[in-house]
Amino acid sequence: MSKVASGKIKKSSAKILDEFNASIMFDKELYLEDIEGSAAHAKMLLKQGIIDKDAKENIINGLKTIQREIEDGSYIFDIKDEDIHMSIENRLTFLIGNDAKKMHTARSRNDQVALDFRLFALKKNRQIVDLLLELEKILLELEKKHTDTLLPGMTHLQHAQPINFAYHLLAYSSMFKRDISRFEDSYTRGNVSPIGCAALAGTPYCTDREYEAGLLGFNSVSINCLDTVSDRDFALEVLFNISVLMMHISRLSEEIILWSSSEFGFVELSDEYSTSSSIMPQKKNPDVPELLRGKTGRVYGNLISLLTVMKGLPLAYNKDMQEDKEGVFDSIKTAFISIKILTEALKTMSVKKEAMLKATKKGHLSATDLADYLTKECGYAFRDAYKLTGEIVGYADDNGKDMSELDLQELKKFEPKIKEDVVDILKLYNSMNARNSQGGTSVKSTKQQIEYFEKWLNERD
Repeated sequence: MSKVASGKIKKSSAKILDEFNASIMFDKELYLEDIEGSAAHAKMLLKQGIIDKDAKENIINGLKTIQREIEDGSYIFDIKDEDIHMSIENRLTFLIGNDAKKMHTARSRNDQVALDFRLFALKKNRQIVDLLLELEKILLELEKKHTDTLLPGMTHLQHAQPINFAYHLLAYSSMFKRDISRFEDSYTRGNVSPIGCAALAGTPYCTDREYEAGLLGFNSVSINCLDTVSDRDFALEVLFNISVLMMHISRLSEEIILWSSSEFGFVELSDEYSTSSSIMPQKKNPDVPELLRGKTGRVYGNLISLLTVMKGLPLAYNKDMQEDKEGVFDSIKTAFISIKILTEALKTMSVKKEAMLKATKKGHLSATDLADYLTKECGYAFRDAYKLTGEIVGYADDNGKDMSELDLQELKKFEPKIKEDVVDILKLYNSMNARNSQGGTSVKSTKQQIEYFEKWLNERD
């Protein structure tokens, strides 16, 4: 509670305490939620006969004036007001007089800040989902173009089996779909109104929490007031969800960085989303994915910071909880810009199909197909087939060939039972298409996955 509002503290705050204690310079971001919450609270107070109609109208008109002042830049945020709640209340008192003092009836700054912060988090949650859906659409456009584009599928960053580029991108479509699901689950879980809990124990006034919650778009009201005023699970979930999202973005960024290098040459970022070296004019640096990869660390830090703040707090509200907002604001801003710029970078990225195809001819990507052939057609136990295939790989290496380039006679040197059909089986495109199981990399399976995401996106639209 503000010192000026308390009879317990007689002296004014030391200047350094004002600076240390105040949150106005960052929680002013919650101004709109604070105004919306106060307007709804005034309507509830009128409905319950706690204030009269004139007071309610004065409060709401005054709040509208304050909103205009903030949005046109004429409003003055004073550190002496401590936080956005007292700032708006003090300005409202200046504008409309004593009616402003009735606005805080039957609530505390504890449930007020819980309301504002929760409304903010819910709103940003929805906006992040919308941005992710746009990213999913851009990925889908890329995927539709590249179901036939071969590239090496890797494990341990070593060439493993042939896949198509659309299939690779679909892995990220799946990740971002899970991110959307997490944000939406959190939205449902967090869509609970805290207003009316007051300081920690409810209020003796005859309020209508359900009515006020409905005005603000909540689905329900919280059950236990003691828990509610000290609950920041909704903020932690936002931070966690963003951390997982940024981890996914970072993984894709890492691959774009590798793919755009001279060693790979699989993709080229547009000039709009690249930078040059300060001394090496031939260079084109993938700064966008590098920054995306780097920004992941800061959102991890914000999550750990709030977890650490909350871990030892007794019930109910404690001033430590003032540290809940800056990290959330920062992570949300980071998520916004990251999703937007990744979407644009992908939209303008060139795919080098020939370089991808050339890379598939290194590393004997169809070796597993030969082992499977020896098992199914020549009667080998798989481990014996695996061993013989390894010998054939060694032969191919010694002769400067990829396994897919060996002819029938060369293969028959190792196993006379091998028939002519193995030559087609070892071709890289056929090897990719052989993996036709559900969720596999064949063109047919890839197109089924694309259809799944297309249907999912269309249903959402």
